[in-house]
Amino acid sequence: MSGFDTNPFADPVDINPFQDPSVTQLTNTSQSGLDEFNPFSESSQLTNAARTTPAAQPSGHSQPAVLQTSVEPTPQAVAAAAQAGLLQQQAELERKAAELEKKERELQSHAASIDPRQNNWPPLPKKCPIKPCFYQDFSADIPADYQRICKMLYYLWMLHSITLLLNLLACLAWFTVQTERGVDFGLSILWFILFTPCAFLCWYRPIYKAFRSDSSFSFFVFFFVFFCQIAIYVIQAVGIPGWGDSGTFPNTGCSVGVRHPSSRVLEQLHSILLPPG
Repeated sequence: MSGFDTNPFADPVDINPFQDPSVTQLTNTSQSGLDEFNPFSESSQLTNAARTTPAAQPSGHSQPAVLQTSVEPTPQAVAAAAQAGLLQQQAELERKAAELEKKERELQSHAASIDPRQNNWPPLPKKCPIKPCFYQDFSADIPADYQRICKMLYYLWMLHSITLLLNLLACLAWFTVQTERGVDFGLSILWFILFTPCAFLCWYRPIYKAFRSDSSFSFFVFFFVFFCQIAIYVIQAVGIPGWGDSGTFPNTGCSVGVRHPSSRVLEQLHSILLPPG
């Protein structure tokens, strides 16, 4: 019935939300704590000092910060750097080239020290003070297809030397019969001393080297010098008096006039050997 006794037309009671007991209790508690706290008291300063961590000081002397400005290289600096790089590369290449050359010399010296190819021509005794000047080995140097030709040319040079020796002996025999043939005898000695080694060096060795290394220049030298040698053979075959040749034909050259039997024998031998020589 109490509900019916309330006047609905009466003014409502003002309700303050902050008058709630729970809110008022918390408010009073927080105010009491704030009132008791004094930040300037000695205990508060000690507590704050213990809780505060000091900032770490940088070691050493502090320097002001400097802003580094970006500097673009000039064309001269770029060219100088490129030139320095090229010079460095060139020096490196020269150093490597010197090392390669040194190794090549070492290999060559080592190969020369163990190379069994020693000069064996002319064959001389070991006690002779003069040593061989050339190396000659047909089986080792000359291809099998050209060994026969090269040996025939070598035998031709030997026949040429023997012919010059017989020419010298023939002129000597005629000099013993006719003293006016002294010029022929002297020149025959010169031809024997001069033409024997010259023929070996000027046309036999070039053809030997040509067959060994297939050198066109050596072939050219051989054909040119051998052509000149054939011309000399023709002159020697005629036997012109006073030229140091006994001649091939029996009625020319030194064979004219009185002849000793020994000179006739040498003349015939020389006549047989000279045309092919």
